[in-house]
Amino acid sequence: MYLKNTVNIGGKIIMNIKTCSFTGHRPNRFSFGYDEEHPDCFKLKLLLEQEVLKLIKRGWTRFLCGMALGSDIFSAEIVLDLKRQGFEIELVCVIPCKGQADNWNDQYKKRYKNILKRANEIKYISNEYTNDCMHKRNRYLVDTADIILAVYDGETKGGTAYTVSYARIIGKEVIIIKPN
Repeated sequence: MYLKNTVNIGGKIIMNIKTCSFTGHRPNRFSFGYDEEHPDCFKLKLLLEQEVLKLIKRGWTRFLCGMALGSDIFSAEIVLDLKRQGFEIELVCVIPCKGQADNWNDQYKKRYKNILKRANEIKYISNEYTNDCMHKRNRYLVDTADIILAVYDGETKGGTAYTVSYARIIGKEVIIIKPN
């Protein structure tokens, strides 16, 4: 039996869990697009890693990721890499619907499946795609988190803009990383 805000990480029960959710843009919103060898992509990933490390130092141990292409995948891989390095943290993949990655190219499908295999937990919002499953996933990420780490360019439309706005409306702390 677990109490609210407790989690079992590596056989240790950790109380008063601090949860961070990621949100961010997909590659089509980045100046470098899908080119992960571009220097700006390396800079973005480094900034993400630095922010995650700052959160870990401040006591955050649970990270939720919506598993979309782009910054979500980057964030999940960073958390898993830090976990492999010995940090006592966990990754929860919050999937909007089963089959989320069905139409992705083989390279991204492989990364997606690798992340899911290594995650501590997988939470499905819906068994199948619905018009609002992405919206419900975004609300879940905000409602469940204590803090939001967003790769966000300031645009007022789209899922990331909605998620950042919703988080601010309900009083969640939001850390913004500019993608470009």
